[in-house]
Amino acid sequence: MIKYFIYCRKSSEDDERQALSIEAQLRELRDFAKQNNLFIVREYTESQTAKEPGRPVFNEMLGEIEKGTAQGILAWNPDRLARNSIDGGRVIYLVDTQ
Repeated sequence: MIKYFIYCRKSSEDDERQALSIEAQLRELRDFAKQNNLFIVREYTESQTAKEPGRPVFNEMLGEIEKGTAQGILAWNPDRLARNSIDGGRVIYLVDTQ
């Protein structure tokens, strides 16, 4: 059985530019997981911009993926995961290797 993490992020930047709150992202992703019988191991939430690498919650989650705690991530939009080349490269590498 494939195990998944849910990752929701809201930028710390201007609230008016935000597409969806963390709570709304969680609701949609929980519904998606339930409809598709996906096993969710843990939910991660973070309120920080992804323009720069170094988000602590994101890094913790990827560390858990590397340990094998889960094999996939559900995110509302790919830009919730990475908006910089370092984090994007880490995600791509994990997809390629695991």
